[in-house]
Amino acid sequence: MTPLTQPVLQLATSFTPSTTAVGGNVFLTALVGLAPLILFFVLMGAFKVPTHRCSLICLGVSALLAVVCFRMPLGMTALSATQGLAMGFVPIIYIIIAAVWLYNLTEVSGRSRDLRAVFNTIGKGDQRAQALIVAFSFCGLLEGLAGFGAPVAITAAMLLVLGLPKIKAALLTIVGNSIYVGFGAMAIPVTTAANLGGGEDPAVVATFMGRFTWLMCVLMPFILLSVLDGARALRQLWPLALVSGLATGAGHFLSPSVSYELTSVIAALLGFAASYLFLLVWTPSTPQEYRSEVAAQDRPDRERVVLALLPYVLVVVIIAVTKLWRIGVDLREVLASTDVAVQWPGVYGSLLTPSGEASQSAIYTLQTLSNPGTWIFLTAVIVTLVYAARSSGGMFPMTAARGFRALPETCYNLRLSILTIATVMALAYVMNFSGQTSAVGAALATAGGAFAFLSPVLGWIGTAVAGSATSAGALFANLQATAAQGANLDPRLLLAANTIGGGLGKIVSPQNLAVVTTAVDSPGSEPEILRRAAPYSVGLLLLLCALVLAASQGWLGGYTPA
Repeated sequence: MTPLTQPVLQLATSFTPSTTAVGGNVFLTALVGLAPLILFFVLMGAFKVPTHRCSLICLGVSALLAVVCFRMPLGMTALSATQGLAMGFVPIIYIIIAAVWLYNLTEVSGRSRDLRAVFNTIGKGDQRAQALIVAFSFCGLLEGLAGFGAPVAITAAMLLVLGLPKIKAALLTIVGNSIYVGFGAMAIPVTTAANLGGGEDPAVVATFMGRFTWLMCVLMPFILLSVLDGARALRQLWPLALVSGLATGAGHFLSPSVSYELTSVIAALLGFAASYLFLLVWTPSTPQEYRSEVAAQDRPDRERVVLALLPYVLVVVIIAVTKLWRIGVDLREVLASTDVAVQWPGVYGSLLTPSGEASQSAIYTLQTLSNPGTWIFLTAVIVTLVYAARSSGGMFPMTAARGFRALPETCYNLRLSILTIATVMALAYVMNFSGQTSAVGAALATAGGAFAFLSPVLGWIGTAVAGSATSAGALFANLQATAAQGANLDPRLLLAANTIGGGLGKIVSPQNLAVVTTAVDSPGSEPEILRRAAPYSVGLLLLLCALVLAASQGWLGGYTPA
């Protein structure tokens, strides 16, 4: 028996991740742990390797490092990857297939033409104004209600309907979505971080978040306009950007004290309402290439407007009901009661925390009725039947069979993206369970008082790896709270920083890139999108780091909650 295999076999029944597994040094361990993620971005960004191949290569590298350097049993490493695969398929891929099918129904039915006409009216014929409202406010509304990839998939598809180029639609979506992610899916990331970070009050953590995110909300419309059309858009549409940003920012600043779970929903609705009302009294200057016009004979009547908006309005209403209904019965809890908790074979009970307890991360929750994908599928079924029954005077003929046939067509077209997303999730779980990701966090936590500046970076890395701000909270919330005590910092501040940073990290997450390129039907464009999106992600992260450091040192006075 060789010295290398002996410790691995001895750990066959249990394994506790160590942040000093490599040479007894936390920094060396962190460097090795970060290697798969660095390799992923190098392969994709520098060598233009297709994303599904990147994910397969990096999964293999991460598994090898887990066994050889982190001493994780080989069987547990493989089974950790299978739990990641399961998480990739449900809820993430499940949601994406449903969302893309819903979008495809507007295409096969021909209703996308009327949808463009509706947004043309709202946006005063300026395609940039229309895209800003969809990418910022509509996407934020969906993020607040659903999360888990659905907002990105649906929003990117809608931007295509408006006529934006694929790459620009994808870039606009992932950047605009980022500021809402921390409060996404009824603020699950906030609740997770607060509960796992020493049992803090999530409402207070959310209030800390709102003190920082409101400023980013004000900046975000200007960033999106620069993505759309550079300095010209800023010069011509800055009043709309300011109105939208201030209204959304006010929602982020004020809503946590009312209902932190609804922060994204309230903020997005305020931004949408303010933009709509402002455009009733103000008309932008629009260059010819961004002017969208509808001939008088093509302007839809009331029925066609309703049917064009039906997929997107209906999906918001149905998901809102499943999340918010409290009359007579708490529908959210009823639906959640159908979830099935699976103690993952070969991992649960063998993967231990530093205190020797079974890690709860090895419990996979199979969501059925609580999964937003289920309700997006239901929406698509309803839309299919309605479109088959109403052809608007024969202008949009579509049979139910054609609508349902679009589902397997969608699955087939998404085959490489499905492989990518599933493999990326497997990679994330191997990195997380073996201790590769936590080693990075432990290395950053050695910075003492300066850790306040680095605190958001942990959330950024966690989401970049796992594709989920909730997972970033589960990974690093306890570490953030522990580091706060050691550095005499407010743990609620660091938990807020971790959660917001997680949203910014989603911009460059391989999983998110795979989702958005799938939604815009542009496989292989991930490297270009990453290259163009990364500066926004890093820039916003540095701004957040500076704000958190200033708050931790009291330089902002009484700006943050007591």
